[in-house]
Amino acid sequence: MPPVDFLAWVPHPEVWLLVVGITGLYLYAGLVIGPKIVPAGTPAISRSQWCWFAMAILLLWAASDWPVHDVAERYLFLVHMSQHLVLTLLVAAAMLMAIPEWLARLVVGNGRVNTIVHRLARPVPAGAIMALLTLGSHAPIVVNTAASNGLFHYGVHTALVASALLFWMPVCGPFPEVRISLPGQMIYLFIQSLVPTVPGAWMVFATGAVYKTYDIPERMWGISVVTDQQAAGAIMKLVGGSFLWVIIVVIFFRWAARHEQASNRGYVPTEREVLTWDEVERSFHDHPAPTVPEPQR
Repeated sequence: MPPVDFLAWVPHPEVWLLVVGITGLYLYAGLVIGPKIVPAGTPAISRSQWCWFAMAILLLWAASDWPVHDVAERYLFLVHMSQHLVLTLLVAAAMLMAIPEWLARLVVGNGRVNTIVHRLARPVPAGAIMALLTLGSHAPIVVNTAASNGLFHYGVHTALVASALLFWMPVCGPFPEVRISLPGQMIYLFIQSLVPTVPGAWMVFATGAVYKTYDIPERMWGISVVTDQQAAGAIMKLVGGSFLWVIIVVIFFRWAARHEQASNRGYVPTEREVLTWDEVERSFHDHPAPTVPEPQR
């Protein structure tokens, strides 16, 4: 029997179509629709948002196309786990950072979709949905079915990315009214960092093959099925949890810097997020006090 070519090229036109479609829609929105909506002289999409979109689309392509897709689906669960982390922690967050507020409001509209999004994007439902899908997507029946059914696998990824978009909304979403305070964001992310502990520990301490679809005689790079799933559990807990903790640390220093700057300026913060003095001055400039006419003598 000839040796298995683990990295044999496999075309994925559905991935190419998805990447090209999302890119085309974003370009059309930013170059055609946006200039008609935003005030004259204001860029429809900022330079940083273009950069966030480029990063999101490149990561989506890399995580969904050959060779990651094929190795994750057929040979190594640790690659499958890494793929899920990239989609839910990196792609979803970067995509939200790339979407300007006007575009988000245009997409959801003012009807039922807008109501549903705003209700589900609150911390409790968003965190609960993300946690349930994170746990459910690692059930053996889900993983084994996804590996043998391409349409089901695509559906699982779609559900995970959708739940991740909701999850990140309170932290970096395009709707200001949905984002929570910086201390609230830290608590929110800390709670979510505990969720991977259950499936991660289950995979790390399992003594046999948890997912039969990966229990095959051909072993890529000589990695045994038990070592593979133990590495996947470690990646889920350590890498995924560490990433959230890095975000928590960044948020903490951001909050502390804003608070210190406001205190140094003699401003007592009362907003959900501590504002800098420059932001306060900008707000007064944009909304000046009404002029009171002088009384006639």
